[in-house]
Amino acid sequence: MILKQLYLESVQRLADAGIAEPEVEAALLLGHVLSYSRTQFFLALEQEISPQYLTLFNTLLSRRLTREPLAYITGEQEFWSLPFAVSRAVLIPRPETEELLEKIFATVRQVGLPPGPVLDLGVGSGAITVVLARELSDRLVFGVDLSLAALGVARGNILRHQGQSRVLLLNADWLTAIKQEERFALVVSNPPYIATAAMETLQPEVRDFEPHRALVGGVDGLSDIRALAAQVHPIMLAGGLFFMEIGAEPQEAVLKIFSSFPEYDRLQVHPDLAGLPRIFQARRC
Repeated sequence: MILKQLYLESVQRLADAGIAEPEVEAALLLGHVLSYSRTQFFLALEQEISPQYLTLFNTLLSRRLTREPLAYITGEQEFWSLPFAVSRAVLIPRPETEELLEKIFATVRQVGLPPGPVLDLGVGSGAITVVLARELSDRLVFGVDLSLAALGVARGNILRHQGQSRVLLLNADWLTAIKQEERFALVVSNPPYIATAAMETLQPEVRDFEPHRALVGGVDGLSDIRALAAQVHPIMLAGGLFFMEIGAEPQEAVLKIFSSFPEYDRLQVHPDLAGLPRIFQARRC
């Protein structure tokens, strides 16, 4: 079969399955099978695809048609212009989280940080941890996750991007493994913030494949956020900053939770590029 024909047929099948951007997805999946870059793929459209590659592609396409995310099928997702290995043990890194990091670095450049290490709570794939280590190259970065499987994925990504000399990973339920003393200059988290009932409204790719423990924050979506509000301030240095990704709906509830602790001030919620509330910021008094 000619590659162009296979590509066009795949685009139609993906579109029929309700998958967004079927042209992009078909090209990426075929490029993955053939080990072609996007440019190489489109330059090779008139070539014949071998039976071996055709069989492999059809197997992977069948998985995508069940709405399994492309990143889990290829085992990789780009984030911060870097490749990250992913598996079903971790959330797939998203563009909104890049916006979280952009806000962090812009704020740090503007107001600075006290001397001290950085903490990433809920490491997942290690995407945030790696970027923090790269961009704040004078800081030691600690990463915490409850899932050993997720920490295994993160460790591989940290090694891949040569961050192992300045990153320490810990297996814990939030801050239970960290001594209660003021030591961190910056704390960052992308915690679970989806309400239990809201899971049913999500895309099948998220609802049926991504780890629910990393998504669901209890009945109202705020269980982990409450835990963080109580646990973060005792380990932060005065003048240290806390940043957290949140959902669009509960911004007022998040502000109310953190305002109940006098140890925090300068509470803010910043919008994402779509104009939705996305990034929570606080300072340790």
